[in-house]
Amino acid sequence: MAKLKNGGFAVSVEEEELLWQDRKRILGLPISFTRYRLTAAKLLINVGLLNLREEEIRLYRVRDLRLTQTLADRLFGVGTICVESADASMPHVHLKHVKNPRKVKEVLSAGVEESRRRNGIRATEIVSGPMGHEDGEVPTGDGGLFPDADQNGVDDRLE
Repeated sequence: MAKLKNGGFAVSVEEEELLWQDRKRILGLPISFTRYRLTAAKLLINVGLLNLREEEIRLYRVRDLRLTQTLADRLFGVGTICVESADASMPHVHLKHVKNPRKVKEVLSAGVEESRRRNGIRATEIVSGPMGHEDGEVPTGDGGLFPDADQNGVDDRLE
């Protein structure tokens, strides 16, 4: 048995292949300190130069994707992708001013579907969401994309 040195690991962790990466752009130029990376299993957001912060969203937890482009965004060929997720720490993420936003949204959407399939997650469609509810109130209860109290990705109603 080999001895571990301080800071060493007994297991090796394989790096996942990147499907896409970019930076938040200012006036169409990638000069910010916000970096986005997409792998087959997760979306990673790194922010900062001196103080670094990394956020991770598992793709099977993504509920909805939305693309917005202002006139200035279209002139510079960028856009913002809004990601709604079931992640408790990051329910709303904005991938701001990324290049080729429509293509990025399609790659992200395909990755979400593939990740759900790989993990055996079934997404149930909600027939009428909060806006379509009869009394205008936001419905509460166990409905939704991930009805699992313990946040393990398994529908607790099936157990």
